[in-house]
Amino acid sequence: MKISVLGCGRWGSFLAWYNCVMLNNDVISYGPDDETYRELKRTGRNEYVVFDERIRLTCNLEEAVNHAEIIIISISSQALRGFLKKVTAYDLRGKKIVLCMKGIEESTGKRLTEVALECGVDKNSIAVWVGPGHIQDFTKNIPNCMVIDSYNEELTRFLADTFKSNLIRFYYGSDIIGTEVGAAAKNIMGIVAGMLDGMNYATLKGPLMARGAREVARLIKALGGNELSAYGLCHLGDYETTLFSCHSHNRMWGETFVKGEKFPKLAEGVATARAIAALAEKKQVEMPITNAVNLMINNNIKPLDVLNMLLERDTKQEF
Repeated sequence: MKISVLGCGRWGSFLAWYNCVMLNNDVISYGPDDETYRELKRTGRNEYVVFDERIRLTCNLEEAVNHAEIIIISISSQALRGFLKKVTAYDLRGKKIVLCMKGIEESTGKRLTEVALECGVDKNSIAVWVGPGHIQDFTKNIPNCMVIDSYNEELTRFLADTFKSNLIRFYYGSDIIGTEVGAAAKNIMGIVAGMLDGMNYATLKGPLMARGAREVARLIKALGGNELSAYGLCHLGDYETTLFSCHSHNRMWGETFVKGEKFPKLAEGVATARAIAALAEKKQVEMPITNAVNLMINNNIKPLDVLNMLLERDTKQEF
């Protein structure tokens, strides 16, 4: 199939590699004419993957869009709206759009497919690809499981069957709200896990896994989704790669923050914490862990004080 991957950063470059090497698709990798793109164009590799010579690199968005039967988008979630305004300037009729990113738009509290719909993407053509997995493991041929979800069951099944391999086993999602919210929120829990590592309190990751998933389930339900999605691949199923892995940007962000250092790479959980905290307040959903992270980031409260705030809360019924 003709695939265009828009975004040639960490995950985007892997998706181009995966579609070419594992699935033998005809792949174009698009990136803006910046340092990341130019280095990949010059060397055919980055710190994560080595591009097969069949992958065509371009900084011409029109070329990439016109090439594709399926367009995969992998950029910063907060940049999606502005980017889609450029993409939708071209003819998207008959093309399937797959968002391979996790986040909630900070300025509106909208899920990423909602942003896409507002930008003019056809509801029956938009899907999300989420779940656990690190490029560093995939490129060592270590398999994992992921999920594809959409508003259209036929599209979900088509994409999951199209992208499956012995490296990635896909499941059909059936709750687009829960899938998107769960995937975005797991990055917040990754930040907390990094904080715990930085404070040498990793033993609290067990309670974090249990209580984090529970508060995310409450939000999913309040938004009209299936609360059980919080316990699936989009959220709880992604905890190992987010809460424990040395490759997780969000976990590393939390650890370096506790240590008073700067983490130089994108951690989507920072903006997502602000967005979901505001969404929880609007929907009157109790999300103490998310709110604590938001306070730490935006109100300059010390991490240990944030942890004590959580531990000193009134005793609650577990379920």
